[in-house]
Amino acid sequence: MFLGEFSHTLDSKGRLTVPAKFRDELAGGLVVTRGIDRCLSVYPRVVWDDLAERIAKLPLTQRNARNFGRLMFSGAADFIPDRQGRVLIPQGLREYAELNSDAIIIGLYDRLEIWNPANWTNVKAKVEENPESIAEQLQELDI
Repeated sequence: MFLGEFSHTLDSKGRLTVPAKFRDELAGGLVVTRGIDRCLSVYPRVVWDDLAERIAKLPLTQRNARNFGRLMFSGAADFIPDRQGRVLIPQGLREYAELNSDAIIIGLYDRLEIWNPANWTNVKAKVEENPESIAEQLQELDI
């Protein structure tokens, strides 16, 4: 399970060090792709394989299904972290998430997200602004 928030830096080659507490869970491989909110999503290989299968089964006749598949697959890159726990974030993904030298990595149960620090600060502030409203809306989903 991935939990927490961590500040990290990308080196001059675009490599990002995975937080030490997550390395064992990602040692078998991971996939980095575009996230929905201008961040990057990082999936352990086994979680990605399940998600990819579900996306592949979406109906080709629905435009949003096709576009979601394009978003998720076209920018995806798979890796096995090196001995120092680093992964190379491809330039196109760094540009998409507006990553330069600093990044925030957050744990979201079965995946991680990688954020530009300023973008994460803005999103986090909006979420923390009115958590009651979010909780009320999620009540309809039985949460």
